[in-house]
Amino acid sequence: MMQQYNANSYLFGGNAPYVEELYEAYLDNPGSVPDNWRAYFDAMQHMPAVDGSEKPDVAHASVIASFAERAKQGPIRTVIASPDAELGRKRVAVTQLIAAYRYLGSRWANLDPLQRQERPPIPELDPAFYGFNEADLDTKFNISNTYFGQETASLRDLLNMLRDTYCRSVGAEFMYVSDPTEKRWLQEKLESIRSTPAFTAEKKKHILERLTAAEGLERYLHTKYVGAKRFSLEGGESFIASMDEVIQRAGEQGVQEIVIGMAHRGRLNVLVNTLGKAPSELFEEFEGKHADDLPSGDVKYHQGFSSDISTPGGPVHLSLAFNPSHLEIVNPVVEGSVKARMERRGDHAGKEVLPILVHGDAAFAGQGVVMETLNLAQTRGYGTGGTVHIVINNQIGFTTSDPRDARSTLYCTDVVKMIEAPVLHVNADDPEAVVLATQIAMDYRTEFHKDVVLDIVCYRKLGHNEQDTPALTQPLMYKKIAKHPGTRKMYADKLAAQNTIELDGGDQLVTAYRNAMDAGKHTIDPVLTDFKNKYAVDWAPFLNKKWTDAADTAVPLTELKRLAQRITTVPENFKLHSLVEKVLGDRATMGRGEMNLDWGMGEHLAYASLLASGYAVRLSGQDAGRGTFVHRHAVLHDQNRERWDQGIYLPLANVQENQANFTVIDSVLSEEAVLGFEYGFSTAEPNTLTIWEGQFGDFVNGAQVVIDQFIASGEVKWGRASGLVLMLPHGYEGQGPEHSSARIERFLQLCADHNMQVVQPTTAAQIFHLLRRQMVRQFRKPLVIFTPKSLLRNKDAGSPLNDLAGGGFQTVIGEHDEKIDANKVKRVIACSGKVYYDLINARKTRGTSDTAIIRMEQLYPFPHKAFAAELKKYANVTEVVWAQDEPQNQGPWFQIQHNLFESMETGQRLAYAGRPASAAPAVGYSDKHVAQQKELLETAFSKLKGFILTK
Repeated sequence: MMQQYNANSYLFGGNAPYVEELYEAYLDNPGSVPDNWRAYFDAMQHMPAVDGSEKPDVAHASVIASFAERAKQGPIRTVIASPDAELGRKRVAVTQLIAAYRYLGSRWANLDPLQRQERPPIPELDPAFYGFNEADLDTKFNISNTYFGQETASLRDLLNMLRDTYCRSVGAEFMYVSDPTEKRWLQEKLESIRSTPAFTAEKKKHILERLTAAEGLERYLHTKYVGAKRFSLEGGESFIASMDEVIQRAGEQGVQEIVIGMAHRGRLNVLVNTLGKAPSELFEEFEGKHADDLPSGDVKYHQGFSSDISTPGGPVHLSLAFNPSHLEIVNPVVEGSVKARMERRGDHAGKEVLPILVHGDAAFAGQGVVMETLNLAQTRGYGTGGTVHIVINNQIGFTTSDPRDARSTLYCTDVVKMIEAPVLHVNADDPEAVVLATQIAMDYRTEFHKDVVLDIVCYRKLGHNEQDTPALTQPLMYKKIAKHPGTRKMYADKLAAQNTIELDGGDQLVTAYRNAMDAGKHTIDPVLTDFKNKYAVDWAPFLNKKWTDAADTAVPLTELKRLAQRITTVPENFKLHSLVEKVLGDRATMGRGEMNLDWGMGEHLAYASLLASGYAVRLSGQDAGRGTFVHRHAVLHDQNRERWDQGIYLPLANVQENQANFTVIDSVLSEEAVLGFEYGFSTAEPNTLTIWEGQFGDFVNGAQVVIDQFIASGEVKWGRASGLVLMLPHGYEGQGPEHSSARIERFLQLCADHNMQVVQPTTAAQIFHLLRRQMVRQFRKPLVIFTPKSLLRNKDAGSPLNDLAGGGFQTVIGEHDEKIDANKVKRVIACSGKVYYDLINARKTRGTSDTAIIRMEQLYPFPHKAFAAELKKYANVTEVVWAQDEPQNQGPWFQIQHNLFESMETGQRLAYAGRPASAAPAVGYSDKHVAQQKELLETAFSKLKGFILTK
């Protein structure tokens, strides 16, 4: 059995992709593979196939299965076409050994500056595993086709080369990448130089200067602002050298904009030493200076910043995204911002805009939004041409973390293997290796436009914050840290020993940096203060504007009819599904004014009119093209198409020549990352109507952090405006707890300072004017729309075409039944959403004539004047009832009652009609739902009971 294993073991497990790669090369050109492998593959061509057929199947997809089956059958006697079979076996063993180091070498790499762990036993990295002995070490082998950078080498030299390449300060993981071109590229990059940099003296001095800056800022702050939180970078100073290198190299390769996302660890250091924020400005913030124009503001280590830096390729604009303490949540926001900048430039590949995401080790492994964001990387609607990920891996995460408790994977970066991103682990105490790995990572991104990860293994000198004592829970680790001289000191001593700098050269740099700190001067040179980026967006017209509901959103009737004709016309011979054909036929009738518009047509005409006016539209969601409730049909599919990527037609992309861009995306099954992405896009592009639609409004729960930390509070904390639109299907139709409520109450609870708009429109004309208002008004606020489900096809919710040609969005819609005599009205029912139509039908059934019904279409900002004006129409009203579908402790009731009360007259009473309070958003039993609905309507029209508030 052992003999059989030794003869065939290289066909199994981790070696399989390597063997498959060799086989691919053999099929293309038999002469391109080593002699022993060529003989092996030649032999395969003359042996029966695995399935017993006469001619073997040499297709790529089945080769590995074939190899495995051969191995089970025993050694292939004709494999080694060599007079010396033993030498042939050794040649094969050499190939196996090289593959083993490529796969497993990172586990023996010298990555931990604290040297806390011994190398794990890995037999595959020992030559003895393959039958080699001491006498074989000086035997020379031809390795030209299996190892880059050398034609022949003795086994001894080969081992040294492999260990230098894969087991020193850089540990590379990439053999899981399925594209052989990418693997060969990485192999050549690493093996041709043995993962060893050969920097000039000037380059080394620059690295030392960056380390000095990184350490110098932290020590300066530590002594000047004792005890102040700053989330120090000490122990990870090589990160600043890495950031400097990736920016300079990116600029050299044609990148013109970089957007950076990172949490608070080392953030102040990046602000000063990477983006060039003046230290004096940072010191003022430590001493209490703050922005007077922000209602809330935020702490120093959440702040964003922008600057322009000189690089060998020209100026590069840097933007550090604002970020809350939710660590990795900034990832999709950065990607969305990058996507907007790419589209503005027409940069479809990501050649000119680069995202850099900086992670902590525990957060990278632990936060689900990391995986969700990675999953966007190569999708059509969200790809940004590859992200450079940098992990500041202090091996402890928070404070009490132990890797055994922090994750279930060997490395904190293992999650990136899901998208086959290569990982370069590197020891932070070898800053030259860090810079080299950064160069390779940036070059990989430029070459392949895919994500790549740089894992800088370091330590954290202080606690999670400067008031923490980590030795309480990590005594052994912090004993080692206390003895560590620091990366800067070690590197300065190394350069002095090499005569690269004078003996006191390191101390001179320390003194110079401290003097710069005392003077409050910039610490990077040069920061460009007068550079004008032609692709920059001027947000000034949208900022510091007072709230107004007014907007001219009407579109001339002739233009509406033209647009309707364009969006209901399909190319010749384009076969529509019969149901879609009827929808378009009806829409064409609506567009001629011969039928009331339904919701889908009102929405489409809003988009079409904006596109024709120069506003782009970006619509995404898990079923955005068709619409979850099959009402939209923004993407048409040819029923006769023969391939999945053919036969697609977007009417809204064909409104007219020279129209703005229309994008519709059926997103990945994610709420948090996709909504974060769209928020980031909206903050970088005010002239695009950016919409995210929840498949069901309830599913927005999965993105609550984005709503709380960015959408609701981004403007008051950071001054970041956004016109993002959330479309959240909402309605009680007996579909149970998870398909009824978009949690209106949660959004209203977040409303203050005119931070966003919360609306629940009930007609096709309303959605038309609302969407247009979002772009036509000269300010940008997030818009949350609770869209209907049953109303999408309810004829009562339809609107005549003329309603789009005049008027505008109505924040309040008053009573429209002419049979209701205002002087006889004793009760007014105020409501929002679908329940209005239930109330209208119930009033008709009851024959009630003394009750008026008012629709609140905009819940925030509350339209006090409009509502009060409607209420004053009824001089004899004594009772005002708020009716809602949602349970009493949910929906608008508790957030809106004080606004209703404020508009009422003395002596009037306010009451509630709706479902009783509930822990769940809705009941799951249909009969119970019907009973509650009946009780709701009965309460709305009957004698007041329960909670009553008298003014």
